[in-house]
Order: sequence, then C-alpha cells, then structure tokens
Amino acid sequence: MVTLMNDKNLHILAFGAHADDVEIGMAGTIAKLAAEGKQIGICDLTDADLSSNGNVALRKEEAGKAAEILGVSTRSSLGFPDRGLFLKEEYIQQVASIIRASKPKIVFAPYFEDRHPDHGNCARLVEEAVFSAGVKKYKTDENNEPHRVEKLYFYMINGFHQPDFTVDISLFIEKKLAALRAYKSQFELSEQSYNTPLVNGYIETVEARERMFGKMVGVSFAEGFKTKVPLLLKHDLMGE
Repeated sequence: MVTLMNDKNLHILAFGAHADDVEIGMAGTIAKLAAEGKQIGICDLTDADLSSNGNVALRKEEAGKAAEILGVSTRSSLGFPDRGLFLKEEYIQQVASIIRASKPKIVFAPYFEDRHPDHGNCARLVEEAVFSAGVKKYKTDENNEPHRVEKLYFYMINGFHQPDFTVDISLFIEKKLAALRAYKSQFELSEQSYNTPLVNGYIETVEARERMFGKMVGVSFAEGFKTKVPLLLKHDLMGE
C-alpha cells in the first residue's frame, strides 16, 4: 500500500472505513476523474482485520488491484481498529494530518446513514478532521501547515438515498464492476466463504442502484452523492 506523500497535491481524496467502501460508493466517479487526468487518493481508515472473509494481507492485495484498475494515484491505510472507529482526538489528528499532507480540493466520505456503524463513524471522523485541518493553530504530529478543503461530499455504500447530485458514470460502469470484482474474498462465493450479505449478489445490487440513479437523471448509469451545503451552479441552467 502506497503512503500519501507530503509533496503530492491531490484533486480528490476519498476516505473509507474499509477497503472496498470507496469502490462500492464511487468507483465510477473515480475512474472518470482519473481518465480526465485528476490526481486521486484513497485512504482506508482500517485494515478490515475483522472481515468475515479473507485476511489483512489478501484485502490489501485486492485493494491495490482495485486502485490500479481505477487509475488511483495513491492509496494508504491508517490501520485504525476495525469496529473501533470512535470519535477520538488521536484519530481526528491522524486523518487531519493526511489531509494536510495531500492537500485535496475535494474530500469524500461515506454517508452517515448506513447499516454498518463503521461507515457512519468514518463520516464523522472525516468531517471533524476536514474542519480541524483548516484551523491554523490545530496541531497534528506532522504536516502542521493548515489546509482548507473546498468541498466535502458523501457517497453511499449500503443505502439507497435521494441524492443531492449525481455523476454520469455510463462510460465507466464496467471499470467500477471490475474494481469490485477485484475483491474476490468479499464478493465471490466459495466453499470457504462465510455467508455474509456481500457474497449473495451484492455487486449486482450496486449495479442496479447505479442504473436506477441513472434513470432518474436520464443516463444509463450514475452514482449518487449527498452534501450538507447547497451546490452552486457555475454553468448555464439550460445546459448550453
């Protein structure tokens, strides 16, 4: 797993509680932006060490393959305890340090409403860290130069919520599905698999969701996102 470097300024930094969270929610958008030349990073807060299927080494290998498929510039893990993503100052400081080091314009995190508590807790940690990273006198172990993130958006993992905006991923749906299939330990049923919600048609469910979001906005496939602040349109309302 590549560590985010101090001299790497990212356009996008997407956080997930576990490897595969970001891919479930916004792999198509990442592939699309990467194809446009954007520098994109993924930071997994945990090593998913409590996963019912697979192990830490295998999951890191799968995460690396998925990142390569999507064209991600860099990927790292903070190694926080799985099922231990509580709102601790030490965790906020480490996430803020990553933000200051990579200086992203836009940060993504899971949407708060999700059946898995780690996803909502990840969102809260990232939201706190985004704010703290921009405070001049806030101290982290490293990277104490403040950085203000321009936008914070939230992607969906297990939920199907009314999106505040969508991104057309029609040309990148196959890359999204390929990135998800890279996580064979999580989504592929085998004789050794523990029967979790992920191994019983989960990828097909995600594909159906993106198809539905696409139908809502008149394209084949789209990913939906939430935001806490109104969006400012900088182009003609008529789309001309």
